Amino acid sequence: MSVKIVTDSAVDLPQSIIDEYGIQVVPLIVMLDDRVFKDGQTIKAEELFQGMREGKVYKTSQVAMGDFVDLFQGYLDQKQDIIYIAFSSALSGTYQAAVMARNQVLGEKEEITIDIIDTKCASLGFGLVVYQAAKMAREGRSREEILAAVDFYSKHMEHIFTVDDLEYLYRGGRVTRTTAFVGGLLNIKPILQVEEGRLVPLEKKKGRKRVLKRMVEIMKERGEGFASQTIGISHGDDLETALELKEMIQEELGAEDFLINTIGGTIGAHAGPGTIALFFLNKLPD
Repeated sequence: MSVKIVTDSAVDLPQSIIDEYGIQVVPLIVMLDDRVFKDGQTIKAEELFQGMREGKVYKTSQVAMGDFVDLFQGYLDQKQDIIYIAFSSALSGTYQAAVMARNQVLGEKEEITIDIIDTKCASLGFGLVVYQAAKMAREGRSREEILAAVDFYSKHMEHIFTVDDLEYLYRGGRVTRTTAFVGGLLNIKPILQVEEGRLVPLEKKKGRKRVLKRMVEIMKERGEGFASQTIGISHGDDLETALELKEMIQEELGAEDFLINTIGGTIGAHAGPGTIALFFLNKLPD
């Protein structure tokens, strides 16, 4: 039996890919007041972003350890080896919950193997790692080959993104109240990146057009072989801008293969509507 690829809802992959490759997605939790939702299941991204535009404040929570215990026990009963590819441990406790659940379920048992990988990635950058693993699993590649690919893609995946409204990053503790206020007043847009799994400010630009142009410039500076890789673009309910960025990348860098999808509730609740995120490899595998 081939290895089963399992991930969580911060992966932001299109449902069509999840279905096609049989990827098991464990939902993180989205909360609104006293209501609890399963990300991507009982609340969709479009509903969340519309709620945020109306002033609703959503919070998020990791997958409960008990949910992982139930999941892993099911695979143990089926004698099914799995690779759980996880959202960055620097942004969520989900990875740690999975590790504890695995230890509880397996103990000294050796009937199956449960590999748990901390990608240090997020959104569709995370998704591209899982996508590669799922393709390899369907091809019947070995567990060792898949783990090596996950390690390579995770270490070489660039995350470059911007937000439309700094207020949401302020609520999440990413910027100060003064920065958010002045940024909104002067139309200052941040460019951020992911380092060691954490969100880190990179630059600031005035105006949306300049930000998109700079994102393409950064991609050109850091990446390689764009015509030979899949480029990821995720957006906070702003497909028009995502397609604009795609066209800019096509014209400037000759990229051909793109994966575009809406940011899910896990990350969307903190980044807000209008977020645009770009993902690519800074090095191609041999």
